[in-house]
Amino acid sequence: MKLPTVERALEAILAQVGPPGVEDVGLAHADGRWLAEAVRAGRDQPPFDASAMDGWAVRDADVRDGATLRIVGESVAGRGMAGRVVAGETARIFTGAPVPTGTDRVVIQEEVERRGDHAVFKPTASEGRNIRSRGCDFREGEILLEAGARVNPWRLALAASAGVATLLCGRRPMVAILATGDELVEPGQAAGPDQIYNSGAPSLAAFVARQGAAAQVLASSGDDRTAIAAAVSGATFDVLVTIGGASVGDHDLVKPALRDLGAVLHVEGVAMRPGKPVWFATLPDGRAVLGLPGNPASALVCAELFLAPVLARLQGGALGERFETTTLSGTLPANGPRDHYIRAVAAPGPDGARRVTPFADQDSSLVSVMAAANALIRRLPFAEAVADGETVSVMGPSL
Repeated sequence: MKLPTVERALEAILAQVGPPGVEDVGLAHADGRWLAEAVRAGRDQPPFDASAMDGWAVRDADVRDGATLRIVGESVAGRGMAGRVVAGETARIFTGAPVPTGTDRVVIQEEVERRGDHAVFKPTASEGRNIRSRGCDFREGEILLEAGARVNPWRLALAASAGVATLLCGRRPMVAILATGDELVEPGQAAGPDQIYNSGAPSLAAFVARQGAAAQVLASSGDDRTAIAAAVSGATFDVLVTIGGASVGDHDLVKPALRDLGAVLHVEGVAMRPGKPVWFATLPDGRAVLGLPGNPASALVCAELFLAPVLARLQGGALGERFETTTLSGTLPANGPRDHYIRAVAAPGPDGARRVTPFADQDSSLVSVMAAANALIRRLPFAEAVADGETVSVMGPSL
């Protein structure tokens, strides 16, 4: 059976992922969430002409040749000056304060000398207006954030500056994580001589949380077809992620157990390494199941490529293009017939330009290499050898 490419596999997976639900989310909890509707401005920002400096509000015509003006008031942030400034007058003003009626310029305080109830303006005063015009940031009714945008601290600030207290976001998906294998033991427990610690489940739970979803780690069911089916049947989730048992050996029982529950497989392997055994299915009620290989590097590479887009789709978002061209430090041989995702480190080189260096050992079981990597180099099928200083396609992990 010819395996699909990463792109074709992802297309088939996303075609089975249903539309998102929505929920109101307070600003304090909205970071990392996806907007389900546009955010519009309820008023102009700033809502008045505001001073950009501490200084003196004046009529521009009064200070062109220097002048002594009578001080008639003060305007501070949150409390503007009542009344009007007329010819021969000025008002003390501070950054962010409303510009008094009748004035059209703020002269910075360093260019003015106060003498009692008068202000003496230096003839060399700069000509800048130092005023932020009403609506210079945004206007009432303007779309500030589009539906489908992912919230971050900068976008939170924009929503808050428009007076928005809650955002309508895609509902947070629940992801159940099931690691299988008799060889696994949980960190902190005593490990037998033939066992290894379960590193896949906690790392995937952290990955899921950083995608805006909620993770639930199910108790390991070992290599037992009935126990696997029972664990899945008793869990509540939007997406089930299984780790291990994804191949075709005698002890790879996850897919048979899911078939016992009526699951329909849409992807059964992908032409990539690491991660060839990755698979995707849907249960009879439409819930998604993503099967990841047991090796930690394979699991996280496949999570980057498939799980992250699924969780974005379930929240009404899309990740967009995630690869960029970067200069290679070192060499890479010609590639074989599958996509190859190479763990690497991207960092500035001696000249300050960003370069990416692949690790020599790409064994997918090496957790230490995975932990040290901050980039994945993508090698297309049958790509030619790459020399030092040439460019490669690189993705930075979403972790």
